[in-house]
Amino acid sequence: MKVKKISAANVEACSLPKLFDEEKIDFQPIQCVNWAEYPYKPKVIFRIAHTKDSILLHFKVKEESVRARYGEDNGSVWTDSCVEFFSIPAGDGIYYNIECNCIGTILIGAGPARNGREHAPKDVTALVQRWSSLGNTPFEERVEETDWEVALIVPYAVFFKHQIDSLDGKELKANFYKCGDELQTPHFLSWNPIEIEKPDFHRPDFFGTLEFE
Repeated sequence: MKVKKISAANVEACSLPKLFDEEKIDFQPIQCVNWAEYPYKPKVIFRIAHTKDSILLHFKVKEESVRARYGEDNGSVWTDSCVEFFSIPAGDGIYYNIECNCIGTILIGAGPARNGREHAPKDVTALVQRWSSLGNTPFEERVEETDWEVALIVPYAVFFKHQIDSLDGKELKANFYKCGDELQTPHFLSWNPIEIEKPDFHRPDFFGTLEFE
């Protein structure tokens, strides 16, 4: 998938949807149901672009219920209504998981494998600008069909184990996910398929390719 470069000085997260529309950046589906015991498939689409110093992300979700129990960064956001971006920004096999619940609470981890991951310090997670259509106040599960969106501006400084100055012309391995481990109907969707028996998003061997303009 190609990732368009746009010039977006001083853009705010809340204006990313409008900017993406103006730049004619298409949505991509997150629709791979990899595990038969979790067949539920909410409607999830995302789009991505980059600037000279950041990755820009916009997710849109429609699901049967929604939850945002976690309001502090680096909490267990994957148990809420959650979208995720995993990527390998350098050539050393260290990948980052950036996970965001439906009110913009994020978790960022880094490491070469699922175990022993290092969480980004608070001053790093604070660098990510977020906007959520549902606001930023935590709430328990609401069992009603809900549409929601989040937009994230992820500066390259968020890749705290590396010194990333530019992604121009680079190829990154990455995957995008939607989950809700503790929702009434748990689900685990991916952009690129994952061919293993049990749900596990920490599988860089199944990442797809992003080509940065």
